[in-house]
Amino acid sequence: MRRGHAGQLPGDHAMNTPAHVIFAAAAFARPGRPRHSAAAVAGALAPDISLYAMSVVSIYILGIAPQRVFGTLYFSDAWQAVFRIDNSFILWGLALLAAWWAGSRAWMVFAASALLHLAFDMPLHHDDGRAHFWPISDWVFRSPVSYWDPARHGGVVGPIETAASMLLCAVLLRRFSGVAARLAICALAAAQLLPALIWAHAFA
Repeated sequence: MRRGHAGQLPGDHAMNTPAHVIFAAAAFARPGRPRHSAAAVAGALAPDISLYAMSVVSIYILGIAPQRVFGTLYFSDAWQAVFRIDNSFILWGLALLAAWWAGSRAWMVFAASALLHLAFDMPLHHDDGRAHFWPISDWVFRSPVSYWDPARHGGVVGPIETAASMLLCAVLLRRFSGVAARLAICALAAAQLLPALIWAHAFA
């Protein structure tokens, strides 16, 4: 079982999805373009969907302990084989090319948001990195920097990421005036901020 600093499990911190959605929304979501905005959110979520799905099924349906799910199954060949597909720069790049060829701006935004997700993931994961260049290669980049692991500058990178997310949420609140959109933005901000505050309190 691979563990992070002070007994933490890498998989516990791999699901930093709110930040990905915030960054993608800031990059691609625009008022008056609901399809593009929805595509931005969906694309940002897409690379993490398999992780959420397999974790939920394993923990809540199969009754497997979270420690085993995130400490052992996460790193298994079977799970990593799935992650190679939905976290591949190659496949998402081809998806973007296909969307461009088809002339679908919404699908282009979807694929571009997924690629943005991977672009932020790759330099901020060490033990829990993924094979981002499959099927050309199974190589995994082990970044010296982690957004969650204190042993790899997580105590600095994590707060910077959260601060950037809050700044982008402020930008989005100025960009969107609708009540529903603003509630969604506030929910994303809370989803990003609250876990950070809980971890800061736990290790204070």
